[in-house]
Amino acid sequence: MDIIEIVTDLIDEDTDQPRYQFDEEALQELMKSIDEIGLLSPIKVRTTPNGRYKIIYGNRRYKASKMLGKATIPCIVSTVTDEMEIYLEQIAENLTREGFSPIEEAEAFNKLLNDSKFRSSTKFLSAKLGKPESYIKNKCELLKFSNAVKKLIVGGTEIKRDRLTEDQLLPLKDLPMEHRDALALIAARDELPVSDVKKIAKLFKDKTISDSTKDKLLFKSGSGLIETWSTHEQNKAERAKPAAEPKAAEPKAEKQQAPDLPAAEQKTSRLASSAAPIEQALEQLASAIPAHSVLTAEMLQSVASIQASRQVPFLQGIDVIIQQLENHLADWRSAREFASSRLQTVASSDD
Repeated sequence: MDIIEIVTDLIDEDTDQPRYQFDEEALQELMKSIDEIGLLSPIKVRTTPNGRYKIIYGNRRYKASKMLGKATIPCIVSTVTDEMEIYLEQIAENLTREGFSPIEEAEAFNKLLNDSKFRSSTKFLSAKLGKPESYIKNKCELLKFSNAVKKLIVGGTEIKRDRLTEDQLLPLKDLPMEHRDALALIAARDELPVSDVKKIAKLFKDKTISDSTKDKLLFKSGSGLIETWSTHEQNKAERAKPAAEPKAAEPKAEKQQAPDLPAAEQKTSRLASSAAPIEQALEQLASAIPAHSVLTAEMLQSVASIQASRQVPFLQGIDVIIQQLENHLADWRSAREFASSRLQTVASSDD
């Protein structure tokens, strides 16, 4: 395949290419390498109708060369015009390069699967890219998480503070958004190993624990959640044991609640069976919300003492709490308006 020198100013970047995140430090290292020994590998381009060229792959090499003021760049000119083939080639090339993030992969796969321009299938992509279908599906699962979580996702398997690996996130993928994202941020902050994340995910998938209790558990640390999981599992094991011979004092045991659930949850479970579901929901929420405590000026000033490594998780934690409270507020305002109208109607009909 012929390699030709093309004037740098005639080359345009492809803004739709799969890779768009470029590490500044790595780019500086590449510039130094090109400056010292030249560009070892050409970039690949295609012609455009206006006599210019658009990059298929090699954006980093192009950026580094342009920043160095290189007048020309060695290029391979492709004759391929099919958009699907070009995009697949871009993905395949980036999969062999360092720095292609899991989110960039996920977005590229999702585009090929769902963009009306491509409408591909997982099976087709698997065959074209040489990746198992499960690999492609797992990458796409990462798109379920919020932008706050996506920003923390890195490649590899090493657990780091304020970073998340794909293996840490996948156990959480099927949880509701309000639990999924909050737990992901806790995992990043507390550097939770994958085994611990799996245990916590199991705890939050347990249907015997109410949503209100799960909401309160989100205020715990990673170690606190693991302790809760351990206690809950022990209690389940105890309840699963065959009943012992009845003792005189044991009838009261039927009234006991599992010790791993808060007292407020026990209170809720004792609501009269005649109570409407919305009354039970209100009772659960009222029991879960602590009395308002004013954030004093001194407490607010303590923000300045938060360590640099914990500042991002702190702000993200506030965002999660605000979102949960706003969701509750919106629901109960609607309930208040509906109930006021409905109850007034009932009252009027009784006159």
